[in-house]
Amino acid sequence: MSAQEVRGPGVARAPMPGMGVPPGARPPIRRGPAVPHTPWWQQEGMISRMLAVAGVGVTLIGVVMLLVLAAQAGLFGPVPRVVAGAVFSAALVGAGMRVFGRAGGRVGGIALAATGIAGAYLDVVAVSAIYQWLYPPLGLAAALAVAAGGVALAMQWRSQTLAVLVVAGAAALSPVVTTELVLLAFLIVLQLACVPVQMERDWPLLHVVRTLPAVLATLLAIGSASFDTATHERVSLLLAAAVTVAAVGFVGSIMVVRRRQGDLTATLTFGLATLPLLAAPALFERHIGAIIAAAFAIVLLFVAALPVGSKLHELARIPGHLRIVAAVAGSFALLEACIGVTETQTLPVALFLVTLGFLGVAGQQRSRMAGAIATTFAAVGALVYLANVSPETLATQRFAEERLGISTALAAILALAVVAVAVWCVRNFPSRTDGATTESVLWIPASVIALYAVTAATVSIGIAAGLPDGFVIGHSAATILWMAAATVALLFGLRNLARSPGVAKLALGSGLLVTAAALAKLFLFDLATLGGLVRVAAFLVVGVLLLIAGTRYARAFAEAGGANRDSADNAAH
Repeated sequence: MSAQEVRGPGVARAPMPGMGVPPGARPPIRRGPAVPHTPWWQQEGMISRMLAVAGVGVTLIGVVMLLVLAAQAGLFGPVPRVVAGAVFSAALVGAGMRVFGRAGGRVGGIALAATGIAGAYLDVVAVSAIYQWLYPPLGLAAALAVAAGGVALAMQWRSQTLAVLVVAGAAALSPVVTTELVLLAFLIVLQLACVPVQMERDWPLLHVVRTLPAVLATLLAIGSASFDTATHERVSLLLAAAVTVAAVGFVGSIMVVRRRQGDLTATLTFGLATLPLLAAPALFERHIGAIIAAAFAIVLLFVAALPVGSKLHELARIPGHLRIVAAVAGSFALLEACIGVTETQTLPVALFLVTLGFLGVAGQQRSRMAGAIATTFAAVGALVYLANVSPETLATQRFAEERLGISTALAAILALAVVAVAVWCVRNFPSRTDGATTESVLWIPASVIALYAVTAATVSIGIAAGLPDGFVIGHSAATILWMAAATVALLFGLRNLARSPGVAKLALGSGLLVTAAALAKLFLFDLATLGGLVRVAAFLVVGVLLLIAGTRYARAFAEAGGANRDSADNAAH
């Protein structure tokens, strides 16, 4: 009986091993029918959405013309213009609600309602800013009611598009109605009105649209006032606007991320909201601006450090990405404060002090964020210090006596402290690379920076002391300290030669390199620059230290060789 007869008619033949498909070959892949590509203009709802958005923009421009241009041309009276705008807006909202409930009316209903609500908001702006029929608090309250009604309707319809069109339309055309400071208040109202929506709906585009207009308008106003002679009242109002934008952005973002920890858009808008207050110190004198920046830095860095305490962490529930933004913004504010309270000569002192604080936190908490901020402050401080204490300044007596003093000496000492704490901090962090490699990479730049700082410190102290030969004495002391550090490194390496060969190798290499640098300075610079007993003292001290290091070096290796021979003899017997 054949296999076909056993299976019966109509039964598909199963592939047999070794038949049909060669060994190791994959069976053919059956692909489905190709999906035809639909052009974007033929996709469902695309054209209707584009037409709706265009209709919203054009209609709102018409409302603005009714409220502003008609007033400039003297057409109609104030009351007819305002009433016509309100009636027209209400009619659009009513029509939108009616159309939305019909089949296929979602796009049209959203467009009509968004146009009407944004038009009503512009009508309130005109009543308050142009015609001044409402006191600013009452006008802002009415605007908040209109905006809140719009976003409430958007929540009911579950339409981010409606909320975005309302906010974007009102924010984009409000500057056409007025450019006074009251405009900032109306834009902040839009920012505030959408906070409850963000707590309930994950609408990232609305986050940006509600924050960006208030931020940009406040930044432009601050920039304009900083170049002009602004009155005290105007400056105070701009500061209040910047504080309000930052506060609304902070509170809104905190409330959102407590519900959705991964909401990166909320963190982005929080960062945007901090920009006006970071720019606000430019409106004031240096010391007042520094106080404002310092206060803002304290708040932001406190937010960034909240998770350090376990109880505060449970209460705040601030995610890591928001803490990073708060730390970065707080660091900028702290940098502004440092610049505001110092001069060019003393700025490195402040920057290095801040660096030490962040390095302490980084080493204690193993915080890479604090380490990155400390590195940034250290780099800025080093650049400023090099601008003040350049190699040319250190090498030329006339420049050194003009530019160096107690402030540069203090900054150099702090730079040495920064190097020491940075080495400790880095060694506290777990490393994925070989320990010896990490130590080598760590010690080489640390040694170079330390040598420069030691030289700057000794020369600055010599000049600050007011001695006639302060420059010469400072360089002599620097050379001696270089050689003393090299001798200490060599002795430390020799002591650990048997117990820790890796550490000994690193210490010996560093000591020999510093010894070479000290000898090069001694013969290439000191011999030509120093004179008299100072030069004699430098050569004598360096020579004695070299003799000590050489003697100890020879004895250490002789002892090591003797120990190796004894071990070999014992093994032979």
